[in-house]
Amino acid sequence: MEKKNEPTQIEIWLKKHKLQYTAATRHPFIYSIYDGSIHFSGFKKWLEREYVFVKTALAPFAASVLVKAWKESVDSSDVEVMLAGLGYLNYEISWLKQEAPKWHISLANVVVDHKPLLDYFRFFERLTSQEMNYTEAVTILWAVESVWHNGFGHCLEEGCNTPEEIKECCQIWGNENFKQYCQSLENIANSRLKNASDEQVSKTEVLILEFLQNVVHFWSSMNIGET
Repeated sequence: MEKKNEPTQIEIWLKKHKLQYTAATRHPFIYSIYDGSIHFSGFKKWLEREYVFVKTALAPFAASVLVKAWKESVDSSDVEVMLAGLGYLNYEISWLKQEAPKWHISLANVVVDHKPLLDYFRFFERLTSQEMNYTEAVTILWAVESVWHNGFGHCLEEGCNTPEEIKECCQIWGNENFKQYCQSLENIANSRLKNASDEQVSKTEVLILEFLQNVVHFWSSMNIGET
């Protein structure tokens, strides 16, 4: 009798924390894009905050994961995956800068003083520390990119009413190439977690839950009534 493949660590977590993951990937902000009910003022706010987030929090973190891959990975292809990820971030920043004038916003003058957002940025600053090892860092990077892929990719699925003005945005994370990048990160993370200590696995799980909580606050900050 053929033995079934054992679930990976990430599969176990996705099942165990399905509510938290769904809260991040199907947040009302994401769903408002999917069903076409989004207020464009909320989308403009997202453009501003996404730009600051990527440039000041996510890009430095992703760069730190690249360095950790170079130092700690036994597979040289890991570095190539991280380099591809930095390429995606560079493209996103360029796209946001090009998109801003269409929405009559200035990214140069964005001020982020909303506490949940500041907490979110500090979380990523903490992740760049030398104390954070490669296993933990690459798994969190997978979590970030998979939330963006599954969230915005959902807004391109059959039956969606995503506004035409926002479809290009959703394509950035919902396309097949980005899906393959997320799969590569997941494979690396699972490989690392398989050989990690129980303590390290538990610590990584806590970090993922902290990230999911933070990203829910990030999406919620796009509410029109909030500053």
